Amino acid sequence: MLAAPLARAQSARTKAPFRVIYSNDTTNISSCVSPFHKAREPFRATMLEATVDEVAGLVDAHFLQPGLGMVPMWPSKVMPLEPHYAWIKERYGVGPDSFGNFVMRGGDVVQVFVDRCHKTNQAAFVSFRLNDAHHKEFTHPKPGDKPGSSMGMSVTRHYVDHPEYLFKPDSKRGMDLVQNWIHEDVRAQKLALITELCENYDLDGLELDYMRIYSFFDAEKTSLEQRQAIMTGFVKQVRQALDRTERNGKRRWLCVRVPCLVKGLDALGLDLPAMVGSGVDMVNISASYFTTQQMDLAEIRARVPETAALYVEMCHSIANGSKLVPGYDTFTFRRATQEQYETTAHLAYARGADGVSLFNFAYYREHGGPGRGPFAEPPFAAIKQLDEPAKLAVKAQHWFLATGWNNPYVRPPILPRSLKEKARTQFELDMAPPADGWKGQGRLRLQADATLAGRTIAARCNGTDLQPSNDVEELFENPYPSLLGKPETMRAWAVPASVLRDGKNVFEFMHQGGKPVTLEYMDVRMG
Repeated sequence: MLAAPLARAQSARTKAPFRVIYSNDTTNISSCVSPFHKAREPFRATMLEATVDEVAGLVDAHFLQPGLGMVPMWPSKVMPLEPHYAWIKERYGVGPDSFGNFVMRGGDVVQVFVDRCHKTNQAAFVSFRLNDAHHKEFTHPKPGDKPGSSMGMSVTRHYVDHPEYLFKPDSKRGMDLVQNWIHEDVRAQKLALITELCENYDLDGLELDYMRIYSFFDAEKTSLEQRQAIMTGFVKQVRQALDRTERNGKRRWLCVRVPCLVKGLDALGLDLPAMVGSGVDMVNISASYFTTQQMDLAEIRARVPETAALYVEMCHSIANGSKLVPGYDTFTFRRATQEQYETTAHLAYARGADGVSLFNFAYYREHGGPGRGPFAEPPFAAIKQLDEPAKLAVKAQHWFLATGWNNPYVRPPILPRSLKEKARTQFELDMAPPADGWKGQGRLRLQADATLAGRTIAARCNGTDLQPSNDVEELFENPYPSLLGKPETMRAWAVPASVLRDGKNVFEFMHQGGKPVTLEYMDVRMG
């Protein structure tokens, strides 16, 4: 797929030609059971190559996240790994992680990745996490804490030596334990690693990841103008590093991974027009860990100059459940399906996006704690037509609204939502019709957290009463049973195509009798 897109990129500010972007967090290689990795096997270069190979021909650009943006997964002069991991051993009593061992024994994760991408006709990007929070709750371990080898990826001596850079050093909350970007030294640490990547590798591009994690400033102590000046200034420095180190006169693309909500952009100081003016080529809008169809897509497209390509990110999960046991990756989650990917991509193109991106796609595979299955291979078939808007525009549609991203910008969250007797509530779904318009009759479903027996709920769409349906079965065949509703927790209604409109559709629910309910999920099939 790569040859044709790159052929369209001829001048310095030609729009980025990529249609489908694939993000690879690297750690999935060692944390997931896969055809190329058995449980607890140490990392090998062939495993990384296999993650590149399995999407060859399906994606245009491959984005590798080599670690957490704290400790390099490459031979580094900015942060030599031997003294770093010796300090980790002394402080935490744990050895290097599998990737650290690989590099200290002469390997280079980034070089393996770049070489394999170019061999398989995928543009090679590094996605750099700018403020990752993973494992920082164990920075100062207390009796009973069990910091694992991942500490070596997450915590550095510089981080520990500067508690004044943290928002709340005594907190256990990730948002509080990352560094405040008001401090120039914090930004300089990131820029040094990014510059080293630009200098040492034949990258096709770089992504600045503002979503890991979306906490950079104390909003009460900074103005919007101050935050924007810092963030735009950082983009300028990265653009200069990319331009200074470009090879063979080929422009290196600069992408930013940012919130899919306008309030999030302002909170982080992300002035998209100014950032594009300072050298950003690609804007990748994200709901952090989830596929969502309800975002500020049209508003963000209006902010992003047409010279920059806009991408909508989709993920393996649409909703997470509760933790089954303490620890990371121990919660249940509702998997995104092929029809949900295709409908979300259709909406993205309809609202002006230039392409889509995939994040955490590997995590359909077995990983984490017990009781979260059944697991499966990722649905690679779902990627095949994501680069073809015309084909997506004639497919049956699966619209949905789930709990998804519990973000700090929408309070209270849209879901879950309580509904008492005699009360009503409404939800908006941004929906785009197929190429020849909606036809016939679709089906709406509503899912609660417990049985709906003894409750009477009525529904409307755009002011029109909907007729109840007894069919509460899944709208499409779904191979992923985790968190799906049971018949007794569901209600359904017929949706005439004539009541829908291109844009925001209002679905209203009236609780006409019975005990209160808590709504968790809704979806609509058309076609």
